[in-house]
Amino acid sequence: MLSNNKFNFINSFFWNISEAFSSIKSNKLRVFLTCAIISVGISSLVGILTSIDGIQQSVSSSFSELGSNSFYIRSIRNDRGKESGIIKKKYPIIKYREAEDFITRYNGSGIASISTRVTPIAELKYKSETTNPNVVIDAGDHNYIITNQKEILLGRNFTQTENKNGNFVAILGSRIKSTLFKNNEDPINKFIVARGSKFKVIGVLDEQGSSFGPGGDNLIIIPIETSRKLKPTSRYEITVLVNKLDKVQNDIDYSRGLFKLIRKDLIGSEDSFEIGKNESLNENLAEISSYLKIGGFTIGFITLLGASIGLMNIMLVSVTERTREIGVRKSIGATPNVIKYQFLLESILICLLGGFGGIILGMLFGNLVTIYIGGGSFIIPWLWILVSLIISAIVGIISGYLPAKKASELDPIESLRFE
Repeated sequence: MLSNNKFNFINSFFWNISEAFSSIKSNKLRVFLTCAIISVGISSLVGILTSIDGIQQSVSSSFSELGSNSFYIRSIRNDRGKESGIIKKKYPIIKYREAEDFITRYNGSGIASISTRVTPIAELKYKSETTNPNVVIDAGDHNYIITNQKEILLGRNFTQTENKNGNFVAILGSRIKSTLFKNNEDPINKFIVARGSKFKVIGVLDEQGSSFGPGGDNLIIIPIETSRKLKPTSRYEITVLVNKLDKVQNDIDYSRGLFKLIRKDLIGSEDSFEIGKNESLNENLAEISSYLKIGGFTIGFITLLGASIGLMNIMLVSVTERTREIGVRKSIGATPNVIKYQFLLESILICLLGGFGGIILGMLFGNLVTIYIGGGSFIIPWLWILVSLIISAIVGIISGYLPAKKASELDPIESLRFE
């Protein structure tokens, strides 16, 4: 008896599927418009989330190129004000003498360098060409290129002697090179003007992209001693690149102890400087991305809510149009449950068709946005595809339940009389 019930259920299920497809085929325009509404909601959901994943993947890749095997020592910002009602203690900035003392005494597992930001709003000139006044000028010692893992495409790095003597030499970012040197002119050994001083171009950095934040490809690098001639009161930062990832934490502890000694911090006291790994940037990115995903999900949900109301209205109209059909089916033995499942499956199928269309559009939209911004390879967001299909099915159930219930409760005699 149980096997017969199972057989009847399976047979009824496939028969309802067949009937749902037949109804869809007979109302192509209405179904197409309904699927389009669902597709817009799903494509906005998948598209936004895919683009966020793609951008996060691209930026994470860029940060990974910096390496989680590097860390920095920098001044604590003194503009933090109050925290939980407590006025934060102000600490002096890291001075050049302290940073230089650290470099001299450092005997850890990596390579250390000093750097500073001269200005983020410089204007560069070469002959008749001029950049916008938004060029970043960074200064570093001869190890700066190594510790920050920048690649020189043309020319060379400045030498230890050039840094010590404060020579006016510069390494350009790729965007600066293309802005100032037209027609693929070789910039090496040419002179540019920055902050009223002439700099000899000795190198050009490989393209990095905008993922590296302020500067990126729109910067020049000069020797640290040269920057002291231009801006001697700058705050300085130390970057350490450790040769092995498993030695990073030990090197951080060693560097913290050494710098506390240099800064004459008391034993057991709070650090008068900030020390941390570059991977914290990635953690901040993940936090920002989570908020963006919530926003994207909300936008998609609101769109789908409107689509579900439209679908429910269409299904109610469909029930009214097919009242005689329902009466005929009931008169030949169809139970209320069979009628209800027929309309419910039809609603779910329409939503799934719209969902598949929305997934394809969303993937294309999301990846195009990612590629346009500067992302990497084409990604397939399997998680969001699965979530979208589940949401499509849920929307189909919610939208189709009331019309299906109404159809199952129709009186067969009254339905047969319906014109």
